[in-house]
Amino acid sequence: MRKLPASLLLLLVLLLPSTPSRANVFGQIRGIVHDPQHRPISGASVRLKSANSDFTQVVISGPDGAFAFPALALGDYVVTISESGFGTQAQAITLASGTSPLLHFELAVGSVTQSITTETTASNINTVTPTTLVDRTDIALTPGADHTNSMAMITDFVPGAYMTHDMLHMRGGHQISWQIDGVEIPNTNIASNVGAQIDPKDIDYIEVQRGSYTADTGDRTYGVFNVVPRTGFERDRQAELVLSAGNFYQTNDQINFGDHTEKFAYYASLNGNRSNYGLAPPVGQVLHDAANGYGGFASFIYNRTPADQFRLVTQLRQDYFQIPYDPDPNSIANKDFDSSGLRDGQHETDGVVAFSYIHTFDPTTVLQVSPFFHYNQSNYESPLTDTPVATTSDRTSNYAGAQASITTEIAHNTLQMGLYSFGQHDSYFFNASFANGGVPDAASGGVIETYLSDTYKPTGWLTLLGGFRSTEFRGAFTETSTDPRVGAAVRIPRLNWVFRGFYGRFYQPPPLLTAQGPIVQFAADNNTAFTPLHGERDEEHQFGVQIPYKGWLLDADTFKTRINNFLDHSNIGDSSIYYPVTVDGALVRAWELSLRSPRLWKLGQAHLAYSNQIAEQRGNITGGLICTPVGDPACDAGFDYTPVDHDQRNTLNVGFNATLPLRITASTNVYYGSGFVNGSTDDPRYPNPYLSPHTTFDLSVGKSFGENITASVTALNAANRRLLLDNSLTFGGFHYNDPRQLYAELRYRFHF
Repeated sequence: MRKLPASLLLLLVLLLPSTPSRANVFGQIRGIVHDPQHRPISGASVRLKSANSDFTQVVISGPDGAFAFPALALGDYVVTISESGFGTQAQAITLASGTSPLLHFELAVGSVTQSITTETTASNINTVTPTTLVDRTDIALTPGADHTNSMAMITDFVPGAYMTHDMLHMRGGHQISWQIDGVEIPNTNIASNVGAQIDPKDIDYIEVQRGSYTADTGDRTYGVFNVVPRTGFERDRQAELVLSAGNFYQTNDQINFGDHTEKFAYYASLNGNRSNYGLAPPVGQVLHDAANGYGGFASFIYNRTPADQFRLVTQLRQDYFQIPYDPDPNSIANKDFDSSGLRDGQHETDGVVAFSYIHTFDPTTVLQVSPFFHYNQSNYESPLTDTPVATTSDRTSNYAGAQASITTEIAHNTLQMGLYSFGQHDSYFFNASFANGGVPDAASGGVIETYLSDTYKPTGWLTLLGGFRSTEFRGAFTETSTDPRVGAAVRIPRLNWVFRGFYGRFYQPPPLLTAQGPIVQFAADNNTAFTPLHGERDEEHQFGVQIPYKGWLLDADTFKTRINNFLDHSNIGDSSIYYPVTVDGALVRAWELSLRSPRLWKLGQAHLAYSNQIAEQRGNITGGLICTPVGDPACDAGFDYTPVDHDQRNTLNVGFNATLPLRITASTNVYYGSGFVNGSTDDPRYPNPYLSPHTTFDLSVGKSFGENITASVTALNAANRRLLLDNSLTFGGFHYNDPRQLYAELRYRFHF
């Protein structure tokens, strides 16, 4: 196995050729200003302002009436046009990542100011990717969404997204990508971490993409999360203190502060949380289940000139989770996985530094260069009194890399070209109570990805895209893949319905897998062995439609993803030690639907997310922790498709965020799941192929006192409906759904 020092890996990455690439968090807004006779208006003042902060840019329309705002972070904006002798006109628009919508402004002669029209629920002809956009107001109002380790900002709004065995699953898998401020943060340890990548309170917008990616987006087929962090443009030397307290002795607190000038903005926060309820327990009781964490986050933006912008994001956090257990050694669950004698815990540390330089050559050509570093540590520890075995599993991963991007327009084509690359060094230590000391181990590897993509818009009602992404993985072996992607979006005139279709292939590099010393013997004693992991290869077909109607927006799609070398995870014997594996093949098919309303009855907005999904796998485990001896009938899974352990056929979320009189807010969410696959059909309590359906109801009510104080109370799973959620044998064995959680939160804002 090739082993390289971390310092050498960093040097190699920094010396990689600086082929331009593109960050997905950005887009641009273009437009044309003309009079009622469609003659261009030159010299008009075009002012762009963020809908949620003081971020502002001003340009002047050219001789042809055209204007452009390049390199804008995704989100909600208002564009206002003014010119002497003409009426002022304003329009609101939601900018999706990687898009360049074209606006038309027809200014009336005179001085009449036209009211703002909204495009926030309009259909999007500029992309074939189904997306969901959630802003910081949604996060603050949605019950439980602003808690540090909560995924409610995703699961409550995104079709086919849910939590099971303490991990976020989406579209039949859990290989997802986080992009923070436009920089993809690599993390191949899907089998190790349960903590969140970023505290939701530090997010301004999160855009969730569900497949059908253009070539500039990575290869995590199941989901990409584009995070626009808070920047300070929404602050004027202002700080906010967030305090909360509730049952299970929980608290989730933060202090954040920010400020901005015309050229510079900063935002920083410190947070801490603890609770006696952390991970999903294997029984209805909550035992040995404390969790706590603390961390800090900061972002800085400096606009040196109108053409040069510098951005820096940094984060460091520490989490600890006790592993819950089933206290009854004779229970049915403990016959499959005996957790009664385990008193384990896991420490996690995660740090990110990402720097971006963005240069605008002209209104259509933008360059971005972004070096980054990611540190991730996961230490699973057991006391020596654990039975049947005390295990220690410590893993540390260092990722150092860079992405660069250039985007330009030629005629009706938006061309993108780029590179994304990182080197990785893993250190690993495993020990078990039967072994005479563990043996340290290490592995090194890296990924180089290049791409070329073209988005062609011959008319305002048609968008065509095509491109390819080439990947080379280097580790104990080398793998390469070149994957094409093509798609089209068509808008029906007058109706403004947008139909879209996509075909693409994806390659996901494998995690670095290394094993020696007592873990090899431990695996052998449990009829397993370690073999190299190879990358996952996916083929996706997707069709969808967006239907706007009087401020409502319905988005429906259907997809089929065929997978070779399906990346999953497995545990070693009677332990909670995860190890990544690949399964010969998998097939995921689904219908998805999302619905967002306009403001109803002058009170608030409703949202709905529904998925009907079938996620199946076939064949044996081909890499990672495989069953032995190979050829033994007990290891033969056959080639018939069977549901994966996290398959749930129907998932529904319905919510409403309301703003009531007297500055009162009320938010609800109802979740329904039809039940996960029954992994223990020998249990007479659960004779069916799937476990029982489950429904929960969440509620949050808040009130503002003046401009600086907001108080709220929240109930999660208000009816306290408890049942076995899944029996897939991961952390602590089986998993019940979350118990009722009640807490109060206070937000106090002040200037400094």
